Amino acid sequence: MAHTYLLFDFGSDEEKAQQARHKLEGWKQAFRLDKKLQYKLDRGETPANEGASAAPNEDVEAAAPSKSAKSSSKSSKATKGAKPQPKAKSKSAAQEEPAANANGKVSLLVRLYFSGHEKLTEQRWLDRIPGEEPFKDASPRVIRQGEPQFDEFVQQFESLE
Repeated sequence: MAHTYLLFDFGSDEEKAQQARHKLEGWKQAFRLDKKLQYKLDRGETPANEGASAAPNEDVEAAAPSKSAKSSSKSSKATKGAKPQPKAKSKSAAQEEPAANANGKVSLLVRLYFSGHEKLTEQRWLDRIPGEEPFKDASPRVIRQGEPQFDEFVQQFESLE
């Protein structure tokens, strides 16, 4: 099976990148492309390096207490106001995320993974994705297997979470 990568550079426009991610997720569910269409967001080198060293550990530690708090509040009484606490946490997290990513460059890497007999389907997706609205302005770039930069994009895709 051959991989084909699509690279979209959204600059510093996080909103467009999220619209594109949402559109890809919709296609993935609607057309059952679970393993055939995969994507990852790359938010630049500086925020990614900082996030890789500190944020995942903090997120895991912060997520564990909130899950246990939700389960204990649901088991005792669900009407005591367990819902306002997660909303407040999510609002503060949502406010911190754009501030951290506002300075960075946002790129979207999409991997198409179709088998040899699905060449027509792969070509249709290669034509469709860059032609849709959030992707048009993001300077789409197609990297096929066998091109000189292909290995670099494979490593970049695998390194992202």
